Amino acid sequence: MFLFSFIILIGCQLQDPNNNHGILNLKNRSDKIIVNKTNKNDVKNIIGYPHSKSINNENEWIFFERVLTKGKFHKLGQNVLKTNNILILKFNKYGILESKQLVGKDAKNKLVFSDGKTDNNLTQKSFVEKFLTSLKSKMYGKKN
Repeated sequence: MFLFSFIILIGCQLQDPNNNHGILNLKNRSDKIIVNKTNKNDVKNIIGYPHSKSINNENEWIFFERVLTKGKFHKLGQNVLKTNNILILKFNKYGILESKQLVGKDAKNKLVFSDGKTDNNLTQKSFVEKFLTSLKSKMYGKKN
């Protein structure tokens, strides 16, 4: 019995429970990429296909890495952000890497976003829909 429990305890490893999203070890993989030397095919072999491409520019690729782990006693087991890296690669028209930028967890808070708002014309109701909605509210409003 003692030998059996000893073998089971040896097989147990004390590892942090991690929840991974994206590409693991993105920083190490980005170090293998050289500006003005690496092309798109090399990036696909080293890192893989991009998670996202820029809306305006097909030559701007974006990769993500996010690792969540369970917190210690003072966090009461809640998920804690361990790693959050974003790699932005920009290629020229020939497919050669022009620039790379690795944004880490700490640098992410320093990014500045625009305060401007965009109106969405797709969600606005048409004249007929507004008229029918007002008619419906008048019709069912008198029953109360």
